[in-house]
Amino acid sequence: MDHAPDDKEADGLAALRHHGDVEAEAGLLDFAVNVQGDGPPVWLRERLAATLNGLGRYPAATHDARARDAVAARHGRRPDEVLVLAGSAEGFALLPALRPQLAAVLHPGFTEPEAVLRSAGIPVVRVLTDESDGHRLHPGAVPAEADLVVVGNPTNPTAVLHPAADVRALAAPGRVLLVDEAFADAVPGEPESLAGAAGVPGLLVFRSLTKTWALAGLRAGYALGEPGLLARLAAPRPPWPVSTPALEAVIACSEPWAVSESYRAAERLAAARAEQAAVLAAVPGVTVLPGRAPYLLLRLPEGRGERVRAALRDAGIAVRRGDTFPGIGPDHVRVAVRPAPQVARLAAALADALEKVVA
Repeated sequence: MDHAPDDKEADGLAALRHHGDVEAEAGLLDFAVNVQGDGPPVWLRERLAATLNGLGRYPAATHDARARDAVAARHGRRPDEVLVLAGSAEGFALLPALRPQLAAVLHPGFTEPEAVLRSAGIPVVRVLTDESDGHRLHPGAVPAEADLVVVGNPTNPTAVLHPAADVRALAAPGRVLLVDEAFADAVPGEPESLAGAAGVPGLLVFRSLTKTWALAGLRAGYALGEPGLLARLAAPRPPWPVSTPALEAVIACSEPWAVSESYRAAERLAAARAEQAAVLAAVPGVTVLPGRAPYLLLRLPEGRGERVRAALRDAGIAVRRGDTFPGIGPDHVRVAVRPAPQVARLAAALADALEKVVA
């Protein structure tokens, strides 16, 4: 039965609704948000700008069809297995339309799906991974009665890339398996992606253009799944939910040469990540947890996390706090992959903060 949230529930929802953009205030060096760059590349800006003269007209069904065709070709799917979204966040907002009886959400993980489900009065069970085994996914830990399972791959904020076989093992009759692949295109070759796995019953995959193409302000992404499942998900949508520029972005970023460009960007990002991990791991007191994503999860000495974050902010640096992610606490922080000069500044500020902050 639906009920008004009490203060504790409201505080819990507020924590789940906390995202990195809140940390990244103007003027701070931003390690809190995982978008790469300040905006899309020139060629993509030109494609988006070319749509502006048509903004006096509603988004055309033919434009949506072109976007679905482009995504389908990119992932080896049929066009009716594609639903273009105003970003993955829109897809999460639509989850209550699936009417799950019990949702299981893998944590630590992106918190928006749980926030949406709880706000809709849907029971949610948290399936916690453990740092002691590298936050490995154990499919058997998911309750058999869960008819909606949500997992990120790679997972945010742990940066763990789960084997596709383990993720597939979460599929079950009568269950929707939602795999959030918002960062999959930032992993060279997308080795564990299920975007093209049309034969997995109940599989729903969300993809985002936000991170690789620096389109956070545009809101563009898509869902992949069985046509009937996509129809259920889309049932509450208003008319024209995706803007003309966002549709054009989906088309442009799904074209073969753009996909090739994203693969090359992922390789550069992986090299930069490895270098950043080595620099930060050399700071006394900092533990860099293993992972494969355009961000790193750091563990700081026990009891110092909040004060170190405050010291970094005083030094003009924003990092993503960890304690709003179920399963990790205030001594964890997430940092995006950034250019070497910015990483050097972060490392120096971390070393200074840890030297001054005594547990």
